[in-house]
Amino acid sequence: MIALASDHGGLSLKNAVKNYLESQGLEVRDFGTNSPESCDYPDFGAPAARAVAEGTCERGILICTTGIGMSMVANKIPGIRCALCHDLMSARLTRQHNDTNVLALGAGVVGEMLALEIVKVWLNTEFEGGRHARRIGKVMDLER
Repeated sequence: MIALASDHGGLSLKNAVKNYLESQGLEVRDFGTNSPESCDYPDFGAPAARAVAEGTCERGILICTTGIGMSMVANKIPGIRCALCHDLMSARLTRQHNDTNVLALGAGVVGEMLALEIVKVWLNTEFEGGRHARRIGKVMDLER
């Protein structure tokens, strides 16, 4: 299951990503927002990231205008490795090398078509392990 959340700035892109995920046969848990009214991104991003950290959801995708706020929120949750991606190479490498479990997108930075390609690459790229696993272990030890 994929946790999905946005603030008002990411609502339209969140809905497009949700439609894409569901069209691929993936189960989505939508944490909101579902309104274009101004709101606070932590109210939606934190519960989605917690669902990933707790194992209720396998991965998460968080969207705000820049993606920066959502990525900051997600990375405050122990167990989360969130990357903000605006290009396909970053989406691929953040999975291969960093085993990210949350993707942040900036709706005001990337268009819908590119965002959906980023999601596709991120979801379909496996973690390489090996030397990268050692490095990720060191990163996760920083939480203690």
